Amino acid sequence: MKVVAIPMRTRFRGITVREVALLRGPAGWGEWSPFLEYPPDVAEPWLRCAEEAMAGDWPAPLRSSVPVNVTVPAVGPERAHEIVLAGGCRTAKVKVAEPGQTTADDEARVEAVRDALGPGGHVRVDANGGWSVDDAVAAIGRLDRAAGGLEYVEQPVASVEDLARVRRRVDVPIAADESIRRAEDPYRVRDLEAADIAVLKVQPLGGVRACLEIAERIGLPVVVSSALETSVGIAAGVALAAALPSLPHACGLATVQLLTADVVSEPLLPVDGALPVRRPAVDVHKVAGVGAAPDRVAHWEARLAAVRALREDRRP
Repeated sequence: MKVVAIPMRTRFRGITVREVALLRGPAGWGEWSPFLEYPPDVAEPWLRCAEEAMAGDWPAPLRSSVPVNVTVPAVGPERAHEIVLAGGCRTAKVKVAEPGQTTADDEARVEAVRDALGPGGHVRVDANGGWSVDDAVAAIGRLDRAAGGLEYVEQPVASVEDLARVRRRVDVPIAADESIRRAEDPYRVRDLEAADIAVLKVQPLGGVRACLEIAERIGLPVVVSSALETSVGIAAGVALAAALPSLPHACGLATVQLLTADVVSEPLLPVDGALPVRRPAVDVHKVAGVGAAPDRVAHWEARLAAVRALREDRRP
């Protein structure tokens, strides 16, 4: 196991440094990077995803490239404009509902993103469950106008039941993320008709093949999104997106742009709004250049031991 600590270009999800564990297996490297606050039971499916990559157990791709969006953190409008121009994509996902900010802040950011994309680009927003039902309905109307039309709103409220309520009250399509990957039953989104789009992330959901099964059973168009990985982890998301029978929307897999460094020789960065379907080679010199301090390595070794102990306890 190699542990790296990579500074972020912009504070994102409250994170300024992304810590990642890289695990090597018979078919190559896998990424295991559950966020630091996640307990062993939450981190376990992330390890299954890494093990799947280490074994080379990915399905054959159906396409050679995957369209992607640029991700815009909860920054000021000028910085948002710069990020979109540098992102090289025709779709932008804009973070909104940031604690301490207002809907007016979100509107200014969305307007700047629309200006940077031009009239032909797609704007989507992600609230990470940060609104109440009434606040979501009001904010979605304002942001839809600011964007000149939103492609969709991702996870405007926290619960599946509230997601269904919002969907019935707005005309903008609703996407479910946390309501799928954090739910005991990811199919309640389908059963309650709570969303128009399913957002799937390979690490939290246990790997490429596990996500393909969810995609088939949930019966919704799928957007594959990242969990803020290096190119090693992003490659698993790309493998999922490449294997889906249909891919009507750009995917949220261009987040290597948010990191100041990477661990591969040729990072998975968008060209003309798309990522190539390939598995990049890990560069041991780059890994060494962003290696974590010994106490952080010990922390990750303890996390890995805790997950493996949990698995032993679950054995019949």
